Amino acid sequence: MSKLITYIVSLSISGMAITGCGSGNRQVAITPSSPNTLDTPDTLHAATLYGPTSYFSYRGQQMGFDFENVRRFAEDEGMVLDLKVAPSLPALLKMLTTKEVELAAYPVPVIEEYNSLVKHCGYKEVTWQVLVQPGGKDAIKDVTELVGKTVYVEKDSKYHYRLSNLNQELGGGIDIIPISRDSLITEELIAMVDRGEIPLTVVDSDVAELNKSYFPHLDTGLKISLDQYSSWAVATDCDSLALSINNWKKRKENSQIHRAIYKKYFEISKSPAPFDNPEEALGVKIKKRGHVSNYDALFKRYSSIPGYDWQLLASIGFNESCFDNDVVSWAGAMGVMQLMAATARSLDVEPELLVNPDVNILTAARLLKNLDDALADKVPDKNERILFVIAAYNCGLGHIYDSIALAKKYGLDPQTWTGNVSEAALLKSRPQYYNDPVVKNGYFRGSETVEFVEKVMSVYNYFKNSTK
Repeated sequence: MSKLITYIVSLSISGMAITGCGSGNRQVAITPSSPNTLDTPDTLHAATLYGPTSYFSYRGQQMGFDFENVRRFAEDEGMVLDLKVAPSLPALLKMLTTKEVELAAYPVPVIEEYNSLVKHCGYKEVTWQVLVQPGGKDAIKDVTELVGKTVYVEKDSKYHYRLSNLNQELGGGIDIIPISRDSLITEELIAMVDRGEIPLTVVDSDVAELNKSYFPHLDTGLKISLDQYSSWAVATDCDSLALSINNWKKRKENSQIHRAIYKKYFEISKSPAPFDNPEEALGVKIKKRGHVSNYDALFKRYSSIPGYDWQLLASIGFNESCFDNDVVSWAGAMGVMQLMAATARSLDVEPELLVNPDVNILTAARLLKNLDDALADKVPDKNERILFVIAAYNCGLGHIYDSIALAKKYGLDPQTWTGNVSEAALLKSRPQYYNDPVVKNGYFRGSETVEFVEKVMSVYNYFKNSTK
């Protein structure tokens, strides 16, 4: 069977309902790009969940630790991947047991409750619960030091139960504040610790490691639970598939690639640079009527394409790269304007040309024009629409369409960004909202996009005043 199969990924915009597991399921079809391939590959029917590591869409590109690995397995085995997205772990396991799918490409806990339902296979992930706290010399080093401390956790979560048990083991004294999942989720509690709004929280070690790539000053080193094991899973009678996955895992070259993908999602810093002060970031004072970058001529030349002030184009470039054309992000975004390869291809630009600042800025201007056109009917006011366009530039148009739909459904103004659609965007990191029937593109980290819009507009106003 030929291994030289090129894949394209297509996420259904409307979402495809999968019978038997609820209307929240989505389907991602990954099919051979050439219909004339001599060998007809088998199809791997798999499912996963939306989430910050498993599967998500970022700037129009499908990403995720489990997604990349299951796609690699299918390709290495010469198979076409038919990947569905379930709304919850119970729904995912039901899809296995009812033979809707053959593989759960998601870390299924190795616990007695599931062991009779599925056969675990592939890489075994080991996690444990950790305390999230500010770093520094005053960080808690032992669980006994939690006595007298206040810890915020998701109500009725495994973190809540573990902390309650630990409190009993220590004889009491931990002030446990349970937070409703309707109000906040784990990621938001971590961010609140980073901002100093709450003192402590508890999460799984892999969640902590991922979020340390956004909040590097946090301390997540204190273990407060026993090890927890999880891995991919197949139906109990899928012995041959389990064996294939286990053999694939053992290949040396595969192990090296697996490690590189792990580093991409869990270790490489994703924290935005502190670009609130352009002069401090650039190391120079911007003079009145002066220039803001070495690329001002290109910003001026191409700003007419979307019909924006050139300083707005410059402020996007500043917040994306601090005008460093050599920057490549953790996700693979390139150049001054930090464009993804998939974005370049959608605009008929070869990705390798993005290293040229002229091509990079021209492509960004064309993208902004396309986004503006796509949003014109939904946001008629041009000045207001600019905020939506900047948001879509940051995260992808699909997530902004979803946020507009959520705003409309929950009584917010779908034509106003600040305090309305921006609030809906923040909701899209919570399962109850990214699994909502009106949402077609799943999970995304809305706080990043909301912050990006605020910073771009702040720097834009600064640049306008500095170049008068």
